[in-house]
Amino acid sequence: MRNLLKGLYIVAGFLSLGLGIIGIILPVVPTTPLLLLASFCFVKGSERFEVWFKGTKVYKKHLENFVNNRSMTLKEKLTISSFADLMILIAFLLTDKLIVRFILVVIVLYKYYYFIFKIKTIKGGK
Repeated sequence: MRNLLKGLYIVAGFLSLGLGIIGIILPVVPTTPLLLLASFCFVKGSERFEVWFKGTKVYKKHLENFVNNRSMTLKEKLTISSFADLMILIAFLLTDKLIVRFILVVIVLYKYYYFIFKIKTIKGGK
């Protein structure tokens, strides 16, 4: 059972990595969150894949700063935040439950708090 779970993490890691690489090319797809998910999955799935992923140019260019320094460029913050806002807006519009809408608004407010005050903004671009 444990090997199956590790295998699922590895598969999820490669799927996230693939989507993250697509996000490098397509501005609509969020690169950083998908690469963070890939990193998480590789850590859970296999030490060998974790070491491999952390040695790739994709990791070094798009994640290393965030992982080591808790920092992102303004462009990265805006891209991630915009995509998250769009997804939350869709959920907000599709529900008629007041409590769900309230929770979604709280999530958005916390997301902005976190991006503004907890993640440093650095100069540079992708």
